[in-house]
Amino acid sequence: MTGALLFGTIGMVDVFLAMAILIVMASFVSLYRGIEGPGIFNRIIAVNVIGTKTIVLLVLIGFIYERPDFFDIALVYAILNFIMTIAATRY
Repeated sequence: MTGALLFGTIGMVDVFLAMAILIVMASFVSLYRGIEGPGIFNRIIAVNVIGTKTIVLLVLIGFIYERPDFFDIALVYAILNFIMTIAATRY
């Protein structure tokens, strides 16, 4: 028997939704690291990881709701995330 017969059909929206939930859960681990990090650079990297996961969530939301506008928003957010991380580590 195949997996589709055992578990029913699983659509791509369900897979994207499950991945979004896992990414949000992983963001809480990064948030803890950002709050309780041992040094300033560990906290900056934790905030950068949260920003990266936010970008992935925006892309997943774009796929789930079939809205390509979210991809452009994610790209702009990625550029801002990169610039702010470089600025924070530089000064």
